[in-house]
Amino acid sequence: MTTKKRVFISFDIEHDEKAKVMLAGQAKLSDSPFDFKDNSIKEPLSGDWKEKVRNRMDNIDVVIILCGTQTHTATGVAAELTIAKEKRKAYFLLAAYSDKNCTKPTTASTSDKIYKWTWDNLKNLINGNR
Repeated sequence: MTTKKRVFISFDIEHDEKAKVMLAGQAKLSDSPFDFKDNSIKEPLSGDWKEKVRNRMDNIDVVIILCGTQTHTATGVAAELTIAKEKRKAYFLLAAYSDKNCTKPTTASTSDKIYKWTWDNLKNLINGNR
């Protein structure tokens, strides 16, 4: 059996928490290639929250940026993506909804693609196929 990748999910807590719960639920499936621990910061963005995120990213393999309809306004998601890049963590953008226009965080590169969320796609993305 292969070792599961440890995943950090960055998402807009005000708009996309239900989608994050669904994504985290997929980690429990028997054929899941990833393990998820709830790394999100639930406190208001104050004090040393960025340092807390940096520490939580130390022991993960992949960062999933869950993109919803308001992600371009989510400053926390933008900051978490910047931290992931600074730490040279593998990351990808995942559309939270198949029937809505999902947006990128402001710190995403123009070359960053938002991938469609399907189970097969998710497994491939987590395993580095992007």
